[in-house]
Amino acid sequence: MIYLDHHATTPVDARVLEAMLPFFTEKFGNAASKQHRFGWDASDAVERARKQVAALIGAGSKDVVFTSGATEANNLAIKGATRATEGTESSEGRRDHIVTISTEHKAVLDPIATLGRDGWRVTVVPVGRDGLVDVADVAAAISERTALVSVMAANNEIGVLQPIKELAGAAHAKGAWFHTDAVQAAGKVPFDVEALGVDLASITAHKIYGPKGVGALYVRRKGVRIAAEIDGGGHERGMRSGTLNVPGIVGFGRAAEIAREEMASESARVGALRDRLLERLQATTDGMTVNGMMDARLPGNLNVSFDGIDGEALLLSLDDIAVSSGAACTQAEPSHVLMALGHSKDRALASLRFGIGRGTTADEVDYAAAKVSDVVRRLRQTHLVGR
Repeated sequence: MIYLDHHATTPVDARVLEAMLPFFTEKFGNAASKQHRFGWDASDAVERARKQVAALIGAGSKDVVFTSGATEANNLAIKGATRATEGTESSEGRRDHIVTISTEHKAVLDPIATLGRDGWRVTVVPVGRDGLVDVADVAAAISERTALVSVMAANNEIGVLQPIKELAGAAHAKGAWFHTDAVQAAGKVPFDVEALGVDLASITAHKIYGPKGVGALYVRRKGVRIAAEIDGGGHERGMRSGTLNVPGIVGFGRAAEIAREEMASESARVGALRDRLLERLQATTDGMTVNGMMDARLPGNLNVSFDGIDGEALLLSLDDIAVSSGAACTQAEPSHVLMALGHSKDRALASLRFGIGRGTTADEVDYAAAKVSDVVRRLRQTHLVGR
């Protein structure tokens, strides 16, 4: 199998695994144990990892709260921030409004929908056909009663990079906090919370060659409050109780360190492979559309749709290439991201998301391009015969 689905997850880097292994065996202490060396060693390892993760996103280490992953981090940011603002007043009354955009991950859209059912007012701003949101549209949706604006830094399906600095500025102009799901951006493209002015940012380890089951939420200490979603012990400065996943956190830290050190060269390499894949597909395949703008995009991302193709047959025919038609958690339905770009259901289903990563080779890209082109051609011929 050729693996071209690095937006769904990445393999654990051997250097990350090496850093983790001692904390499953001889260094197995609980980081909350303050009375002996086992606990001290675990706590020291966690704080070292906290600094490594913070350095990746330009944060202070005390601003990083470890979680079980990005979904928990998004829920903690969205529900925690809104709960913390309940009862606060703006010049126009209680802050009871949230703004987001239509192409967000379900880990953002679903908790916001839950808040909507609980009485919060929600505005979902549409994006253009290129996947980019207009800052003016978001700014127009924000009012004096907006508590939180949440816009992802890089889309997990079409790779489009949103203008986070300008969006954060629009939120702050009305006194709202700004959250971004930075899961796909952090470690792939420059992402600095201070330079961008974000208040809350969600990241995770398994998108940057770290282990699954560990993530983090950046919480700006100055002026930002969140209410805990999990109580019991007061871990992570009272924002996220629970015994820390020390091996996972150590792996997250090492993965973040590697990503920070190698991001420039790795992004250039995978970007060149992505362009190679696109050029070969365009040269051999008619009726193909690139989804999302190319100018502001993750270097390893390519998302394309094919005319006149059954989406299920397309994926089944690519039996030796691991790709997807959308987010890993929503494979049964057409991508809401592609639907938000104005695609029909059939066209959204007849789409492929390629995620090129650290281990991808030029030979694999060439093989994938040839295989996809051949499958598309055969499926179209079968469709014509069937008619």
